[in-house]
Amino acid sequence: MDSRKNLDGLAVGVMVLLCMLWSLQQISLKAAADDVSPMLMVALRSAVAALLVAGVMAWRGERVQRATGRWRPGLGVGLLFALEYLFVAEALRHTHASHVVVFLYTSPIFAAVGLHLKLPAERLRPLQWAGIAVAFGGIALAFGGRGGGTATAMQMSMLWGDLLALAAGASWGATTVLIRCSRLSEAPAAETLLYQLLGACVLLGAGALVTGQTALHATPAFWAHLGFQALIVSFASFLVWFWLLRHYLASRLGVLSFLTPILGVVFGAWLLAERLDAAFVAGAGLVLAGVLVVSGHALLGGGRRWPRALPGSGRAGGL
Repeated sequence: MDSRKNLDGLAVGVMVLLCMLWSLQQISLKAAADDVSPMLMVALRSAVAALLVAGVMAWRGERVQRATGRWRPGLGVGLLFALEYLFVAEALRHTHASHVVVFLYTSPIFAAVGLHLKLPAERLRPLQWAGIAVAFGGIALAFGGRGGGTATAMQMSMLWGDLLALAAGASWGATTVLIRCSRLSEAPAAETLLYQLLGACVLLGAGALVTGQTALHATPAFWAHLGFQALIVSFASFLVWFWLLRHYLASRLGVLSFLTPILGVVFGAWLLAERLDAAFVAGAGLVLAGVLVVSGHALLGGGRRWPRALPGSGRAGGL
């Protein structure tokens, strides 16, 4: 019998705090860009967080066992996670952080379609297909409603950044599918997260070196953002998130986590003075509504729960 319970006041309060932290992740990367490129920052934070996660695993007596064969799909999720944040890092060079966080959170759409194709138990229902149609309609509006035939170079650059952010969401969705359809579905969460962090550290570090994005100004602001990214986002929020998953229903937590992109838009406009045009706001609203229908259709009367896109991803939301 599942001992997990419905959300109470404590869980809601903790989830709101986590969503605030996760929504500030892209804001922080963008704000620190004068001191360190987003690509190098993700590589550095992943290195620090990987050491901390490995320490927690050692303290718990957990270790990666080659005999299980989980390291093989582990290489895959490490590559996909690195690819996701390669897209995020490049997107932040072209578009607003608020755009990146919204398009990154299209991941459950891609995960839903992938799991529909791979697992008979995860067939999508009509309500979910309707949610997918709404979400892609929102993407089309957000992309096509800006610029038009007289788009400036800046507008075209932002559109390219938005496309990269959407590719990051697809990579996150593919990560979920690989985890659910491989031996990693039975792995401890920390082990799966460790594969992802190591992949990001190695591959994004190499990417920063190859693309010449290794400049680093060790200012107080840099250290503050690195501490936030590594200690708070990539480590502490992970521990709290999986504590919540052990005690509360994953489907309820997953739906509540969609506060993250909403807060990301708010914080982007407030902290970075990002201008939100009408087409993006309308499109983002449709995207989030569609994703919410796909992920939370059980709460809307759709029957069985959907496949835990965020909890099943092996990491905290948007880590």
